[in-house]
Parts: sequence; C-alpha cells; structure tokens
Amino acid sequence: MESSRVWRRPTLDAVAARAGVSTATVSNALNGTGRLSETTRQRVLATARELGYAPASTARALARGSTGVLGLTMTTYGDLPVSYTEIPYYATLTLSAMAAAHERGYLLLTMPSTMSPWMWLNTPMDGVIHVEPRADDPVGAILRERGIPMVSEGRPPRPRPCDAWVDSDHESGLRLLLDHLAESGARRIGLSLPRHDDAYPQLVAHAYRHWCDEHRSAPLVEEYAVLPDYFTAEQEAVGRLLDRDPRPDAVIGVYSDSGHNILAVARRHGLRVPRDLLVACVSEDPEYARTAPPVTTLGLRPDRVGTEAVDLLISVINSRSGVNRRRLVEPVLMPRRSTRRAADRDRHDRQ
Repeated sequence: MESSRVWRRPTLDAVAARAGVSTATVSNALNGTGRLSETTRQRVLATARELGYAPASTARALARGSTGVLGLTMTTYGDLPVSYTEIPYYATLTLSAMAAAHERGYLLLTMPSTMSPWMWLNTPMDGVIHVEPRADDPVGAILRERGIPMVSEGRPPRPRPCDAWVDSDHESGLRLLLDHLAESGARRIGLSLPRHDDAYPQLVAHAYRHWCDEHRSAPLVEEYAVLPDYFTAEQEAVGRLLDRDPRPDAVIGVYSDSGHNILAVARRHGLRVPRDLLVACVSEDPEYARTAPPVTTLGLRPDRVGTEAVDLLISVINSRSGVNRRRLVEPVLMPRRSTRRAADRDRHDRQ
C-alpha cells in the first residue's frame, strides 16, 4: 500500500536556494527591509509565491514587537454604510491586498465603511492602506493621531511631502480610451463626471481637458452629485449631455455603473449603440461583456494596486530607504462592440 505524501511547509532555506540568494536576502525581501534591487526583491517574492512559502505571522510579530496585522480602510461618510464589497473594483482590491499580505506573513483586517469609534481608536495594527482619502478625511486624521503608518490607495487631494500612495495612472488610461474613441470615429466626446472630494474626479477632468486641448475639441462635461442617489444623478447628467445641440457622438462614464446608466439614457433618447452613440466607462465589472451591446471598459487594475499598496506599506513600516513612495499602475483597455469602429459597423451592416 502506497503512503500518501505529507505536505511540508516550505522553509526559508528552500526559497533562498530556489532564488539563488541568501536567507537574509529572502527575509529582507519579504519584510521590505535591506538594500535590495527591485529585480532581486521581485524574484524572491515570485519564488516564495511559487513554493507557497509564507512566514509564520505570530512568531514574526512577537520577534519584532508588533501585531502582525495590516488594516485596509474604505472611504467613510460618517455613519452612512456603503456596500463596497458589491463594487467589483473594491472587491478585487481587497482580495489582492489580502493575498499579498498573507504572502508576506501578515494578516489583513478590513475595517468597516462607517465610523465605529471604538474600532478605529483601539484596533491594534502595524499599518493601514487607506482607500480613496477625501479632502477632509476623518480616517486619515485618526490614523495620524495614533501614529500608525499609512499608504493611500489613490492620491491624497491635499498631498503632503511625506505621503505614500499607489494609484492608477489616470492620465495615460483616459488618453488610451479617448484615443480609441477618436480612432472609432468619435469627434464630440462627452464626459459624465462625479462631484466628489477625493482626487479621482479632478485627475480625470484634468486628463480629459488636456486631451481636448491637444485635439482642438470642445470639452463636453456634465457633473453630478454622488450622494444621495448616484444612479439617478448620473442618468440626469447623461441626459443633459444628450440634449445638447449638437449632441455628443460618444459618452464616457468613470464609475463602475456608469456604462449601465449611459445605456439606459441612450435607450430613452431613442439612440442606438454603437450606430448613433459610442459608449465606454471605467470599470472592472465583467457584466459589461454581456450587456446589449457589450460595453468597452477601461480597467484600473485593482489587483496590481492592492499588491503594490501592501508592498509599499510594509516598506514604510520597516523604514526602508530608497523606496518609491508614489507608484502608478497602468490601466488596461477592453474594447467591445459599444465602440466598434465606424468602418467595422458599416461592413457588418452590409453583411
């Protein structure tokens, strides 16, 4: 009778041998310490991931006199609950950050989206990833008061020299999307823009207007309030765009549900997508591959953002020098039928 193999936890020595480095180098790579090149550090992390190695969190925490716990917070609006786990971007961000933390021997605690004073003031944490800091942000103020190291997902609206953050490259991402629409025949591209006190709408607006200036195109922007009813407010903004004379021949939305909102308003205006109107949005929602028609999306890569945020936070916790404290992740374009090129549409219609 053959005996079944017993799984044995990979050792630090095994990771070092596979990566061709010393055990000290492996430890430094996992802890975000030491003077390692980025190439070496990434090679060690990839090897640890391949072997399934993760440091023992409790032992490491005791050894360094810390908790072994990282926190991840979402934007809060006082006591107003926000179901972030139902939004694909935040769900992916949280899962990727959790996996990256576990890989480095930390636990990741997701904090509530409302301000529960006892939890925010008393939960022991080594550092926190704060998602979408606002201009007057109560979370950031509490964390700074407690002296807890913090990395922002998204650029702070009022940046300070010591800030550390990871964000998508909204300038290059929006340019990628606008160029795609222009290549598809769009000449009047409208933008549905939220009014919000985080940096995201400002960065989007700046990138959009910069592109319009370069292409000598008149900016077509309608703003809307995010609270209390984002869906109705955005649909009204899109309606105002489509009521213009001349109306846009393409509309971009920058939130996860914006594509659904634009399609709904286009139908009410009797416009066919993509024949009469090209539609695109910034979203990670896989449902856009199944809408009628499938909607072109710009993905902000929350999987990469979450991983980079954990890596940067661990470096900050360990006071690692020479670290890039402001990191950008390149977005990715997913072209679909809602922005099919005019020539392709004509050829399809003749078939």
